[in-house]
Amino acid sequence: MAAASFTATKFVAPVATARSGSDRPAPSSARPLRRSRPARRLSSVLAVSSDVLAGNKAAAAQPAVTREEALELYEDMVLGRNFEDMCAQMYYRGKMFGFVHLYNGQEAVSTGFIKLLNQPDCVVSTYRDHVHALSKGVPARSVMAELFGKATGCCRGQGGSMHMFSEPHNLLGGFAFIGEGIPVATGAAFAAKYRHEVLKQSSPDGLDVTLAFFGDGTANNGQFFECLNMAQLWKLPIIFVVENNLWAIGMSHIRATSDPEIWKKGPAFGMPGVHVDGMDVLKVREVAKEAIDRARRGEGPTLVECETYRFRGHSLADPDELRRPDEKSHYAARDPIAQLKKYIIEQNLASEAELKSIEKKIEDVVEEAVEFADASPLPPRSQLLENVFADPRGFGIGPDGKYRCEDPKFTQGTAQV
Repeated sequence: MAAASFTATKFVAPVATARSGSDRPAPSSARPLRRSRPARRLSSVLAVSSDVLAGNKAAAAQPAVTREEALELYEDMVLGRNFEDMCAQMYYRGKMFGFVHLYNGQEAVSTGFIKLLNQPDCVVSTYRDHVHALSKGVPARSVMAELFGKATGCCRGQGGSMHMFSEPHNLLGGFAFIGEGIPVATGAAFAAKYRHEVLKQSSPDGLDVTLAFFGDGTANNGQFFECLNMAQLWKLPIIFVVENNLWAIGMSHIRATSDPEIWKKGPAFGMPGVHVDGMDVLKVREVAKEAIDRARRGEGPTLVECETYRFRGHSLADPDELRRPDEKSHYAARDPIAQLKKYIIEQNLASEAELKSIEKKIEDVVEEAVEFADASPLPPRSQLLENVFADPRGFGIGPDGKYRCEDPKFTQGTAQV
């Protein structure tokens, strides 16, 4: 099939209009909030079967992938799912603390985008960042140890679930506050363009690319709009990836925004805006490839809305009572891993036995990660004030060169300090 392209002068790429059929549940939040206000006709954001591009009928077909590519995608998605399932077990066993937000159901987005990146390319994530880290190549044992708060974690136990970071993998962090990572990602993209155009340091492939992941709840945040403007103004090599899982904690996306079609915000700033089925890794990968390629060529940013769904509550502390059972079962039937497995077998890219072998391999990787994390040491107390103060001679270290927190009298006389 012809490759998808959205490099025309006017960028439109669209959610299909709402169908009247009963093949999916209608969101209860689509009803008007007050009888005195006439109901607005909204395109259903539950329609995840729309074509990638308007008028491109071929875009609805599955794009071709090689056997090696298909198995890489499958392995990465299974790793993400199994890892998160294990996190739930460890959390309820008291091995993890604080808020833990799982990625189950959204694996097609992380895998579809990140597995197309090169090592120098950057990823900026959200508080739902474990699987982004895994897709970027951070070892499962390092991510699990970080979740356990251990010194062997990718942030030495100081980041925890919401703040994964790995300099060697150019994972620039998970960010707890919505929209917080978008300016960081925009800055990383600016640095990539500066290296390329001023310092002449970029790779032969072109500009290094940055992916900024965020959710539908962030798409009404001021930083988002400011960064869209700067990125398009300076033609920065960045892709803004909206993981629209339809719920911002307990707020339905339809109730929270005047126009639920987030992709439209891209053309408002002169950049391509694309809507894609975020439950289909092959469709996500097709759109991601075009967006990444045009960023490398110096053609600027792209806004991609991936319509997806999380299979668990907002966090492991969320009883998930606000979403209707029929809505959840509708999306559970569209499990992205099951869809890819079906495609691989139907296309004779691999046998059931080969896929089972991959699943067993991943189970062993996740089990080893837990054993490693559990056996790892806690951070030493001397690490407490590291990376807190810019001046190493400041509050954290006394005149004798030792950490003040190691002084038995540290909690006494702090006013003098």
